[in-house]
Amino acid sequence: MKIPKWILLLATVLTARSETVFAQKLDPVPPLLAPGYDTIREETLRADLTFLASDALQGRMSLQPGDDVAIQWIASEFAKAGLQPGANGSYFQAVPLIEYRSDRSQNSVSLQRGGTEKQWKFPEVLGGYRGDTDITAEVVFAGFGISAPELGYDDYAGLDAHGKIVLIFDHEPQETDPNSIFNGTGNTRYATSRVKVLNAQAHGAVGVLIVAEPNRKHPSNQERMARIGGSITRATPLPSQALADDELYTPFAIVTDAAAKEILATAGATPSDLQSAIDRDLKPQSRALTETRATIHFRNTAVSEGTSYNVVGLLEGSDPQLKAETILISAHHDHDGMSGTDIWHGADDNGSGTVGVVTLAHAFAANDKAKTGETPKRSILFVVFAAEERGLLGAFYLAAHPLRPLESTRAMINFDMIGRNETPSDQTKGLIDIPNDTNNRLNLIGALYSPDYNHTVVAENSHVGLILDERFDHESALNVFFRSDQFPFVLKNIPAFWWFTGFHPDYHHTSDTAEKINYVKMAKILRLAYLSGLAFADQAVPPHFVQNPGANAKSAN
Repeated sequence: MKIPKWILLLATVLTARSETVFAQKLDPVPPLLAPGYDTIREETLRADLTFLASDALQGRMSLQPGDDVAIQWIASEFAKAGLQPGANGSYFQAVPLIEYRSDRSQNSVSLQRGGTEKQWKFPEVLGGYRGDTDITAEVVFAGFGISAPELGYDDYAGLDAHGKIVLIFDHEPQETDPNSIFNGTGNTRYATSRVKVLNAQAHGAVGVLIVAEPNRKHPSNQERMARIGGSITRATPLPSQALADDELYTPFAIVTDAAAKEILATAGATPSDLQSAIDRDLKPQSRALTETRATIHFRNTAVSEGTSYNVVGLLEGSDPQLKAETILISAHHDHDGMSGTDIWHGADDNGSGTVGVVTLAHAFAANDKAKTGETPKRSILFVVFAAEERGLLGAFYLAAHPLRPLESTRAMINFDMIGRNETPSDQTKGLIDIPNDTNNRLNLIGALYSPDYNHTVVAENSHVGLILDERFDHESALNVFFRSDQFPFVLKNIPAFWWFTGFHPDYHHTSDTAEKINYVKMAKILRLAYLSGLAFADQAVPPHFVQNPGANAKSAN
């Protein structure tokens, strides 16, 4: 049927009118903020990101020449913006690293019981360590491996773990209970392996075995990672890296359900029953395992030392008192490098975030230089971290070796993948619902730990008009809360959010390229971050940090 011209004309007029009405709903940006705001332009973002994600930078692998070029480029942009060197007179904070390649053919976990020995190797065992390792010790079961005194929960209560290998479940108790003190529908700080292994180490353990919780309603972490493909399935596996002076020094291995079941054979209950008992009333089920010893055996084919760099620039605050306080704006510069002639370009992950930090450095500096611009009262530290893809290493290093006091760091804006529309992929299939249209949508991760922070961003969004999404704060299958550089600072009780446009099929594939970026949305996200960063820098009362959102939510019910 042919549509009359007058109907088409009316539709055009109504569409234009509705867009005008929508635009009129946005609050105007205050004139004092305009000098910096107006520097955030799509064409500049495209030019910078096309360079960072080009073949010439070879995928920006940590400790490789392409990433060294990215480091130098960021520093030069900070200098051009007029930022002060933020690392004791330098733009570079050295991050000493150890790189190692695990020998999967030799790595193993062995069980000794009743004069017999059972051994598991890859793929039943995953793990590695920065040095060759042989640890043999008695095994104890420590539930979920959590000590949360503020919640009255401790898997180590009454358990002697000193000199032992500890077997623990992944994630947290009551994971599907929205009323759980552990924020059951989402993860808290206690759910991640690093926190669990550090806790075991603090209780004297010499090694840790981790198994996916037996009653889980989602894929294990290993099954989820296998869905990604890309970097996971490359012909030569990516090397591992570790901080040379990491506070975590206890080796750990991930074992399968079948291996854990055999190790727990003398526990007096099945793994499923042990988890069910913990989930029922949060009473720990930890215990020694009679006649149970294990050996963790790790070998490497290569080990080397190297240094990468956090790139750090400072814009000092204008208020005599408040300038001692800090707002962090961050991203990471590394990606997954090359394999043969294949290049993992990393345009979205995380060329987009790197360009975002550089763009905001110029924006804040432009506002600071303009006679009509508003200067932030608190200081802003711009940081682009090293070695995120190898385990958030640059972020953990800065958190352990802060350049400005963490106790007076008031908020952190962390960009990691801010350039794409979120679309279904194998990794997310069946695990999280994705809206049909994500063209104007931004995911904010961390609101449970700081509703004040979230309120500030929502208020500033009245100028920008993005759709703000908190879905990732309410899921526990994808482990998103742990997977970017804001997390080490959440562990330090700093209100820190991950700004994130979501996963897509190009995630960690060679096809993550610059021409696929939604530059219009990326610019809007950076404008919102610019306004939010200024608000954090100027507000009389900075965001409050909530130490345990699950406990707070339960007490409110």
